[in-house]
Formats: sequence, structure tokens, C-alpha cells
Amino acid sequence: MRLVIALFLMVSTFCFSQELKELRVDYPKANLDEAVTNILHKKLSAISKEDNKILVAFRGAITTLKAKFAKGLKDKKNYFKEGALLLEYAVEQESNNIEIRCLRLGVQENAPRIVGYKKNIQEDKQFLLEHYKSTSNKEVRNFVRGYVLLSDVFTDAEKQLF
Repeated sequence: MRLVIALFLMVSTFCFSQELKELRVDYPKANLDEAVTNILHKKLSAISKEDNKILVAFRGAITTLKAKFAKGLKDKKNYFKEGALLLEYAVEQESNNIEIRCLRLGVQENAPRIVGYKKNIQEDKQFLLEHYKSTSNKEVRNFVRGYVLLSDVFTDAEKQLF
């Protein structure tokens, strides 16, 4: 019985890490491609607040991107609001997670001013600057670095730290 449980845990951990690996690669493409956004949104639609908070944050970020491609003002507002709430929940639950903070920073940096979702930009930027070097997961480091190098929030001198 213990062997079955151990195998189940190893398989679920592997699937979870594979899913995150794919998200880290595909997410940056979603900003420019509605089809990628739709695929990721569908893939993450089963994620709930009870799931891993990194997945909740990715679902929130992708949902805000759905707003970018939505046709009607009501849909744009609903997608963005839903996504922002999921992101905030993930940050609230795991405020020391650099990947979640990076996702929120990216959404806030690119959010239209009219939605008023820009209050944590400096806080998240500072968090990334302070915690990047101590992040041991290479995939997370690459994800954060990729965002920072494209961001307008960071100066050229700050980008050199990544």
C-alpha cells in the first residue's frame, strides 16, 4: 500500500512540475497570441483556489489576458476582475513566492490605467530585486529573468542584476 501511495505522489509531482514547466514557456507567448491565451485558459479552467497557488496565479494572469482579447466591454471587465482576484488571492496565500509576485507585476505593469490595478508595482519590483539571487529553482529564475529583461519597470542597471 505504501508503494502505491509513493508511486501516486511521484506521478502527481512529476505531472505538476511538467505542467508548470509548460506554463513558464507558454505564458510569455500568450500576451501576443489570442490562440495561446485561449488554450492556456482552457487548460487552467479547472484550477481552483484550493489548488497549488502558483497554478492559481497563472490562472489569474491568463484570465486577465483573456480580457485583452475579449470583444465586449462587459467581458473585458469580467475577465480582468476575475483574473486580478485570483492573482491577489495567490499573493495573499504565498506572499514570499517570487514567481507569483512576478506574475502580478507583469499583469499590473501591462494593465490599462483605467482599471486601476497598478498599486503593487514598486513593491513587487523590489521583491524581485531582493529575492532573485536566493531563488534556487533554475526554471523559476529563468522565468523571472525573462520577464525582467522585457519589462519597462526595471532600469538597465537593475536588469544587469538578473
